[in-house]
Amino acid sequence: MAWELLFGSDIGLMSLGVIVGVLVIGVVMGKMYANKIDEESRRFGK
Repeated sequence: MAWELLFGSDIGLMSLGVIVGVLVIGVVMGKMYANKIDEESRRFGK
């Protein structure tokens, strides 16, 4: 029933869009932070 509500209704699809968006933003921010940490480490010679 929950899967039917998630994929079959307007509210469910909007919720799914928000969930996917939050996950994508989290991955992108994680990669940005990892790159900044590597950049700082290289800059300070560690």
